[in-house]
Amino acid sequence: MKELIVSSTNEGKIKEIRAMLKDLGIEVKSLKDVYETVPEIEENGKTFKENALIKAKYVADELNKVVLADDSGLEVDALDKKPGIYSARFLGHDTSYDIKNQYIIDAVKGKDRTARFVCAMALVIPGRDPILIEETFEGEINDCIDGENGFGYDPIFYYPPCKKTSAAMSPEEKNKYSHRGKALRKLYKILKEEL
Repeated sequence: MKELIVSSTNEGKIKEIRAMLKDLGIEVKSLKDVYETVPEIEENGKTFKENALIKAKYVADELNKVVLADDSGLEVDALDKKPGIYSARFLGHDTSYDIKNQYIIDAVKGKDRTARFVCAMALVIPGRDPILIEETFEGEINDCIDGENGFGYDPIFYYPPCKKTSAAMSPEEKNKYSHRGKALRKLYKILKEEL
């Protein structure tokens, strides 16, 4: 396997995946690298795993290549685990994360602040059964937006053991503790055996 297509256009995600898999010598490509016009893939699953599998299978079936898809999001306990699988679309697709993040901070004032990031990954190798991985990153909602690193909800996700938000962590720290970092370490072992 010389290349791995990631069924995503999210540059933050692609960057993290490239960093974690660089030692394998695989070229990691995004949908923008393999499609002139990126297809709209309908994520109509009910779980992170289902959506990851839908995204991976769609591209793998079309291109007959090895495809990885990641579906991830933030679950806030006080909001009945919302935004959950709708994390990217929460409050509208075009709403900035500054607005989304402030909304969540305001919504949990005086309530339980526990939350987690969930990352489900689906690896589809043509002719084989899909491989599914799911990991979490447990923490709480911070009382303000803090940190310049990361993307999405990272500036409001506080990780008590490090006493900072995931947006205030270095990329190395984040990869060590995060949901995506844990899932990618499992994926790394699987891909190493496949090579």
